[in-house]
Amino acid sequence: MNSIKSFSDHAQCGRCEPPRPSCARTLLEQSSPLVHGGGITFVFRYGSPESSGPLGRVPRSLPLALAVCSRLEVHLVGGFSDDRQLSQKLTHQLLSEFDRQEDDIHLVTLCVTELNDREENENHFPIIYGIAVNIKTAEIYRASFQDRGPEEQLRAARTLAGGPMISIYDAETEQLRIGPYSWTPFPHVDFWLQQDDKQILENLSTSPLAEPPHFVEHIRSTLMFLKKYPSPTNTLFPGNKALLYKKNEDGLWEKISSPGS
Repeated sequence: MNSIKSFSDHAQCGRCEPPRPSCARTLLEQSSPLVHGGGITFVFRYGSPESSGPLGRVPRSLPLALAVCSRLEVHLVGGFSDDRQLSQKLTHQLLSEFDRQEDDIHLVTLCVTELNDREENENHFPIIYGIAVNIKTAEIYRASFQDRGPEEQLRAARTLAGGPMISIYDAETEQLRIGPYSWTPFPHVDFWLQQDDKQILENLSTSPLAEPPHFVEHIRSTLMFLKKYPSPTNTLFPGNKALLYKKNEDGLWEKISSPGS
C-alpha cells in the first residue's frame, strides 16, 4: 500500500518524534480535478495553544493549492479529554481558523477530544495516536510507525530545544533536507539527566499519563544528544550544509551528497 507520512518535523502523522497525545493531526485533501485529479495536499500537526495560529503552521505551499483547487476537505484527528483541556483548546482554535477562511474548505472527518478518548482506571487516553494516508485512494487509517526517518535524534533534539515546526521534504526533488540547525545549550541538561523517570514524565510531557512506553527513553536519549552537541552547526553540518536523503530502489532513505560537496 502506498501511504504518505508527514514530512514535517513535529508531524505525528509520520511519528517523527514522541507522540504528543494532546496534539491535533490535520489532513487537507484536494478534491479538484485540476490538480493531479485531486489527492492529499498536506498532513500536519498543530500542538500549542500559544503558537502564532493553527494555519500559520501549514506548509508554505498552501496558498497556491487554495488558489488552484475548487475545494479542500479537512480531516481532523487527535487529542483526547486531557485534564488540562489542551486538546479542547487546540481543536477550538483549529476549527475557528478554518471557519474564518474565505476558501472552499469542508470538514469531512472529526475524531478529536472526547471522540478520540478512552478511559482506563479513571485515566483518559487517546484512542488514535497516529494516522497514515493511502495516496492513491485517499483512505485515512490508524497507524503507528517503527521507522521515524533519517537523523531521528538530531531532529528530536531540535524540537526539544524549542525549534518551531518546519517542512523537511522537497516534493520536487523527492529529498529530505535536514538542517542546518542551530540551538543554544539546553538549560540544566545535567540536572534533567539525573532525574528519575517520573520526574521526566511529569515535567517534560503535556500529558504524562497518556504517553507511550518509549517516551521517557526517547527524552533521555535526546537530552544526551543535546549534551553531546550543545552547538551543532559546525559539528553536525560540515560546511554549514544540509544533510540530504533520497529513497533508493528498495524504498529506503539513503544519504546523498550536498551540491558542491
